[in-house]
Amino acid sequence: MSDIDTGSEVLSVQGVEKSFRSGGRTIAVLRGVDLGIRVRESTSVRGASGSGKTTLLNIIAGLESADRGLVMWGSEDAARMSPAARAERRAHWIGMVFQAFYIIPELNALDNVLMAARIAGSAGPDQRSRARDLLGRVGLGDRLRASPAHLSGGEKQRVALARALINRPALILADEPTGNLDEETADSVMQLLLEVCREENSSLILVTHNAVFASRTDHQCALRAGVIDPL
Repeated sequence: MSDIDTGSEVLSVQGVEKSFRSGGRTIAVLRGVDLGIRVRESTSVRGASGSGKTTLLNIIAGLESADRGLVMWGSEDAARMSPAARAERRAHWIGMVFQAFYIIPELNALDNVLMAARIAGSAGPDQRSRARDLLGRVGLGDRLRASPAHLSGGEKQRVALARALINRPALILADEPTGNLDEETADSVMQLLLEVCREENSSLILVTHNAVFASRTDHQCALRAGVIDPL
């Protein structure tokens, strides 16, 4: 896992604001979001469509910039890093799981997992062994060479979870990770997500519409009117 002490904050979001221009109007999406995540904690964020949940995750990941506020990755201010330094740090600090999987169709399951290690510049023999181990832990030990065309939706999301964990990130951001899955598959993937994050000592922010899934995290909150409210 990334170099941070147990009990320390993996993420601190302070007073984050974000607005967009649309049709000559300014729409305030985030109006002062505060959020803190500690090592091994899981937190769910619920909210209506268009409430800014994905925008918040993108700002946390350093993929979008906030208009105001602070995003700290551990002790580092993400906004003060150069784009290259931020991208390098993100590759090791944050893993991301999306609703749409984003599996590369030309690569098999093992190579899809290893792609994240290659981007981080660490795809040596140890990482290859770790990729095999992670795929085994998510139930795909016998599907290492399977192409995405021969994987079910649930299997693709398991590959995506293994890929998100390959670099031992401090934080996993999961944006509606079960949105494209049937109810039974979604339940098993969600349980796996929570279990493997705990085993890996990775903290988790889960964006979901599902109240049952949200209730399984250590902390629950909602994004309403541009601010975070605890549930």
